[in-house]
Amino acid sequence: MTQIHPLQSLVNKHKEGKALGICSVCSANQFVLEAAINKGRKDNSLVLIEATSNQVNQFGGYTGMNPVQFAEFVYSLADDAGLPRDRLVLGGDHLGPLVWKNDSAEIAMEKACELIRQYVEAGFSKIHLDTSMRLGSDPTNQKLKLSEIAKRSEILFTTAEETYKKMQVEGKTSLIHPVYVIGSEVPIPGGAYEEEAFHVTPLSELKMTMEIFNDVFKQSKYRDSFNRVIAVVVQPGVEFSDRTVTEYRRTDAAEITKYVRQNKQLVLEGHSTDYQQASHLHQMAEDGIAILKVGPALTFALREALVALEHMESILIVNDGDRSLSCFSENLDSVMINKPKYWQNYYHGSEREQKTARLFSFSDRCRYYLNEPEVEEAIVRLIENLSSQEIPLALIRQYLPEQYWDIRTKKIENNVREIIRSKIIREIERYPSFKISE
Repeated sequence: MTQIHPLQSLVNKHKEGKALGICSVCSANQFVLEAAINKGRKDNSLVLIEATSNQVNQFGGYTGMNPVQFAEFVYSLADDAGLPRDRLVLGGDHLGPLVWKNDSAEIAMEKACELIRQYVEAGFSKIHLDTSMRLGSDPTNQKLKLSEIAKRSEILFTTAEETYKKMQVEGKTSLIHPVYVIGSEVPIPGGAYEEEAFHVTPLSELKMTMEIFNDVFKQSKYRDSFNRVIAVVVQPGVEFSDRTVTEYRRTDAAEITKYVRQNKQLVLEGHSTDYQQASHLHQMAEDGIAILKVGPALTFALREALVALEHMESILIVNDGDRSLSCFSENLDSVMINKPKYWQNYYHGSEREQKTARLFSFSDRCRYYLNEPEVEEAIVRLIENLSSQEIPLALIRQYLPEQYWDIRTKKIENNVREIIRSKIIREIERYPSFKISE
């Protein structure tokens, strides 16, 4: 008997009228992953963790990890936390030629197929097929045709299915059959560059996407292939940038959400849901936007915790010959100034405005620098300094009041790592969670 994918189970229950949703944690940061995994273990919910093609790919991505290495990293964290592996789903986000969009279509798609193959072989079972971008050999004076987007997605889908079938033949039966997410109007990964205009996906575009993808996929060697598609990425009217957050307004997305609720196969997937109000996130799940992706808001919460702890450190620790302060913020900003690649297109204005944005922006471009040696060393020193003594509760209340109450109510211990984890978990808790038993 074929095992039902946990996310297919979510979709099935949604179609039964249960307003369920799931938070998709799109991050490679260890603190964030540990927080998501520990939350899932404690509340018996499914944990969905996704890596993007620019984070993790066959050439290492900006994390330096290929798909196998990332999967092993996440599974090791789950094993350490006591989370059963069958309650953990690994997904691949924006899988396609995005990273190689300046190459010709032939070369970019060849690399994209290899990317897909490695993700499936590593055990990723939620595959977001993203071929929405124009490639180097595509005409620059016209929009990429939806039929071409669908054809390229079908090529990647076939690669994924053939890889899975081959692994079945080889006896790797522990792997679950992948499910897929499609979409032609895919928001840019990581948030908008600036306060730019965008529009909610029109119903006509959603219908056309589903019809053309269905037609193209039915012509593939896998005739029932479209049945494995569980979601379509849309723009439901949420976004964030350096300084602003666009709130979800269910009336703006009413046409597409009504349509998908009447569809018996699919739900919607919403990207850039970071910083939305908890009530809006639950509205989105009720409305059929059942997969809610978040990433920068979680590393933003991590950075909030680290800066607050740094303030406590400056009060509690004497900077002498035996022990030095972490200077976390200073080290982070120094690295960002020396390596501006990941933030310079996002932050504008005066020197002071850019400095403020580097540390406090909603875009959270500092997340790209948390694994830099100087920054990692500062974080380690910060934790060591504050672990050498018990932090006074009054000080925790001053800088991290939510974690103060978590300690008072015995939810966590007065421990630096638990305080950091609690800060991130509270962000994840604003999202709907999905329990298999629901």
